[in-house]
Amino acid sequence: MTVPDHEADVLRAGVATAGPLPADAAPADAASAAQSAEEAGGGEQRLQLFVYLQAPEHRTYLAIMRLFTSTLLADLSAGEVAAALAAAEREGRVAAGESDLDTVIDRLKQLVKWGNLVVGRRETIAASIAEFQHGSVRYQVSKLAVRVQRDVDALLHVPEGAREVSRELLPAIERGLGEISSMLSEVLVAERRAPEAKSTRKAKERLAEQVTTVFLQHAELAATVRDFYAYLGQVVTRHHLAPDEISGFRNLLVEYIQMVVEDVLRHTGTIAASLAGLAGVRSELLRLLGPADQLGTDVERARGRTAPDWQELTDWFVDAPGRPSQVAALREATARAIGSLLASVKRATSGGGLVPGRRGELLKLARWLDAAEENEAHRIYAAAFGLHSSRHLLPAPDYDSDNHEVSWRDGPVLDVTVSVRSRGDRGARGRTSRVLDDPMTEETLLAQAREADQRRSAAVSELAGAGAELAGTTLSTDALGVLCELLTLAMAQRERSDDPGTALDPVHRLRVTVRPEPGHRTEIRSTSGTLTLQDAVLDVRGDGAIPGTEEEAVAR
Repeated sequence: MTVPDHEADVLRAGVATAGPLPADAAPADAASAAQSAEEAGGGEQRLQLFVYLQAPEHRTYLAIMRLFTSTLLADLSAGEVAAALAAAEREGRVAAGESDLDTVIDRLKQLVKWGNLVVGRRETIAASIAEFQHGSVRYQVSKLAVRVQRDVDALLHVPEGAREVSRELLPAIERGLGEISSMLSEVLVAERRAPEAKSTRKAKERLAEQVTTVFLQHAELAATVRDFYAYLGQVVTRHHLAPDEISGFRNLLVEYIQMVVEDVLRHTGTIAASLAGLAGVRSELLRLLGPADQLGTDVERARGRTAPDWQELTDWFVDAPGRPSQVAALREATARAIGSLLASVKRATSGGGLVPGRRGELLKLARWLDAAEENEAHRIYAAAFGLHSSRHLLPAPDYDSDNHEVSWRDGPVLDVTVSVRSRGDRGARGRTSRVLDDPMTEETLLAQAREADQRRSAAVSELAGAGAELAGTTLSTDALGVLCELLTLAMAQRERSDDPGTALDPVHRLRVTVRPEPGHRTEIRSTSGTLTLQDAVLDVRGDGAIPGTEEEAVAR
């Protein structure tokens, strides 16, 4: 497989690591903080698996990794790798000298250091100590390195155009969820009747097969939707669109996207109903899909075997308080794309837009220069821009910024402004507005901000002072507003209606917790009305003080 020269540019990507813990983390979370720090360290180590993609010898490293991932259980020595690289070197896929045995050993050791390869040994017959050392040391590829190389090869083969959305998977997911519900009932009945029977085991296998199929279908659907809308966001926000491009994007948005959104909306209701029905028996479903005893407990399980997998599937189709679904995000992205296209059409068809400008002429000139020979390209450039040779009749200036020994082709790139590209002139359009200094408005805004902060501090202090006696206290309008705000955030944290929820105001150290309790009625009176919570207990804790106030007072 030939490695393109631009692979280094394609493969370079930035990776962001996790940030520090929030300032309001409780001391009781020390164990979880330590675990998060350990996971962050493991993540840093795993990122070393990508280092060979940015190394200067990335073509050699790619050839080596493709050699190890091309077969199952690859177990190769340095000599075998060098023999394979010799063929690649003759074909020009790696640089000259990369197939030398010493060089190959250095490359393999570096991959071992990064974690892409692991070292093993095998008994071998050798004629010399050097041959024994080179033949007995074997190399195998690690599990995570296989995934990295697989994703890299897939990335290099992805075309630049749009990816078709797998709409046909929506009815398949809908049917699959319905079959899971019916199969689950059959398996539970068979398990109660004959738990060790062969028919019961077969029923469990069919249930696991259907769950795996549904999650694979959803993963493919989600991937195609993300790729398609990533391409769409890349093209509709371009400032320069040719008339044929505008026509093509119009058909893409009006016809294809409308068809995709209609299919998603048509099947979302039934899929959401099926997921809601499975939510009540999710524990039984996960029990039947328990881990295989042959693999132990520390294994990477297939999708659909854990509660977070089902929650992720549910969140894709069903809205939750404070968490819109991907279906809602799809509708919003479609609306933004159509708005961007309309703005591009308006910009292109206006009097100062791109269609009557010079964009087409500049592209035609670029094609001429690309197809011309060197001398002909110089003549075309001189004729187009009037840069003919000239004779200076005056003495040369003391300082000349132009270097006459550098060709225009190799010189610095000049950014052509939008005015030149669209109208062919450098004349300024419009007038630069002055930056006004309005100290009265600034002071007014600052006073309003201070007043709002004081009102919120007073409201939080009122809630903190009420504490356990909240039900017997008449709150102010501001205090009730802060309580409703934190109560909404606390209820949004719950996965189910019978789960507790909590929310924290980190600035004023006020925590609101709502817990379900059947038969309990909580009434909170205020000057603007009464808030009633059925089957719920509300707990408000905190001192309402701004962190750092006491220290500042002591300092003063």
